[in-house]
Amino acid sequence: MTTQGLQTSVATEIVVPAPAERAFQVFTEMGTWWPRGHHVIEPGFAETVLEPFEGGRVYDRGVDGDECCWARVIAFEPPSRILLRWELTPQWQVEDDPDRCSEVEVRFIAEGPDRTRVELEHRELQRHGEGWEGKRDAVGSDGGWPEILRSYAGRFAA
Repeated sequence: MTTQGLQTSVATEIVVPAPAERAFQVFTEMGTWWPRGHHVIEPGFAETVLEPFEGGRVYDRGVDGDECCWARVIAFEPPSRILLRWELTPQWQVEDDPDRCSEVEVRFIAEGPDRTRVELEHRELQRHGEGWEGKRDAVGSDGGWPEILRSYAGRFAA
């Protein structure tokens, strides 16, 4: 896995032992692999859900059934690409203004019949306004997107 921090974006990638179609499908099944420590709903986190269609939500669901949407699906192009609008402020609160949201693009690139490189870029972080640099540093740290992609890759070991 590699991580690269750019001025207003963070990029990371990982290779998984699966065809692109399967890699894409597993990514959309976030409830099966999303790290339990990465959620915004309190108290009683149950799961993270990605609605697999353009216009769909990415949200946390609590054990009580409450939901907290923190991203929207802008593009859904199986098996090659998902683009999300990241709707969390630098303080990890829900952002209602789409002009103050960043983007997360995930690309699935076949490197063979049973091997896919998954590239993730979280970009336009400056749109979040004051404090955006801290968000860039957090999502680019080892405990940010790299940890999330490692959790995703671990799904293929099962």
